[in-house]
Amino acid sequence: PRVGLTVLGSEHGPEEMMTGAELAARAGGDIEVVLVGPVSPEDARGRGLAAVWASDEAAQHARMEELLDSGELDACVTMHYTFPIGVSTVGRVVTPARGREMFVATTTGTSGTDRVENMVKNAVYGIAAAKACGVSRPSVGILNVDGARQVERALRKLDGNGYAVRFAESARADGGAVMRGNDLLMGVPDVMVCDTLTGNLLMKVFSSFTTGGDYEASGYGYGPGVGEGYERIIMILSRASGAPVVAGAIRYAADLVRGDLKRVAEAEFAAARSAGWPSVGEARGQREQQAAGAAEAGAGIAPPAAKVVTHEIPGVDILQLEDAVQALWAAGIYAESGMGCTGPIVMVAQEDTDAAVRLLGERGYL
Repeated sequence: PRVGLTVLGSEHGPEEMMTGAELAARAGGDIEVVLVGPVSPEDARGRGLAAVWASDEAAQHARMEELLDSGELDACVTMHYTFPIGVSTVGRVVTPARGREMFVATTTGTSGTDRVENMVKNAVYGIAAAKACGVSRPSVGILNVDGARQVERALRKLDGNGYAVRFAESARADGGAVMRGNDLLMGVPDVMVCDTLTGNLLMKVFSSFTTGGDYEASGYGYGPGVGEGYERIIMILSRASGAPVVAGAIRYAADLVRGDLKRVAEAEFAAARSAGWPSVGEARGQREQQAAGAAEAGAGIAPPAAKVVTHEIPGVDILQLEDAVQALWAAGIYAESGMGCTGPIVMVAQEDTDAAVRLLGERGYL
C-alpha cells in the first residue's frame, strides 16, 4: 500500500508527523509512506520515505485529493478534513482493561440529519471497516446513549430481514446488546456504535488518558471516511495526535487498502439496503407518528388511579419514555417513568406487567 501523510496542521509540529511516518514505515516494511507538504524529496529519502511538495494546508489537501483520484496514492492520513454529509469516520482504539482493539462508529463527520438513522448507518460503516481489517464476523454493541434502544430495534429488524448482525453481549450481569461504560473499557464488542459527537469524545479519551490530554499516544486515529458512493480512503487524525497514533493511522490505512474497504463497504450497503435499511426520514416519520398517536390518545385523559408501582420495564428509549407512559395511561394502565441503573424504565404494578409489556411492544416502544 502507498499511503500519504499530510505534514502540516499538527499542534505538535511537522517533525512529530514525520516521526510517526518513520515508525510506520519501519514497523510495516511493505508500506510505502509518502509525505505531502513542504518537504523535499531529498529530506524524505533520508528518512526512508517519499515526498510530494505542497506549500500550505490548503495546497496539501488539494494535492492529496489529486494523488488519491489518480491512483498514485491508495490512501492518505490527514487532519481537519471536511467530509460531505453522509460520510463519517470509523475510529480504532486499544481498550485499557483488556488491551482489545475496538472500532468506534463513528468519530467525525455526520452520517445524516436524523440521530437514530445516523446510528444505524454508523453500525453498517463500522461493520464494513472491521471486515476490511480482517474481522470476518464483527460483534456489534450499541453505546447506551439517547436513541440506543431505537437503534437496537432497527438493527434487529435488519438482522431479521437478512442483513446478518452479530450482536455483542454486555459483560454486566444484565447482558444485552446495549453497552455500558464498563463494556467500553473492556472492549466487549468489536464495533461500538454511537453518535458521532460521543464517538469523537471517546477517541480523545482513549487516545490521551495517560498523557494528560494534550498528546494522543495510543490507538489508530479517527479512521476512514465511510459512506455510500464515497471512493477515497482518507484517514483522520486529531491535531493533538502524537507520533504513535500517526503510525497507527498509517497502518490502519494499509489494512484497509489490503482488505479493499471500497468493495467491502459497497457489499455491506447493498446487503443492508436489500434488508430494508431505513430510507431518509423513515425513522423520524415513525417516531413522529408514534408521538402524535400517544398525544392524541392521552389528550384530555387524566392518569388512571395511582397504584404502587414495583415492576420495572426496561428497553424504552429515553426519547420516547414519556410517550410510552402516556400510551399506557390511555389504555387504562397506571404507569410512571423512572431511571434505573441501566437506563430509562417504565414502572407499573406487578399485575399490570404483562398487559403493559404487550401494549408497549405493539406500539413499537419495546
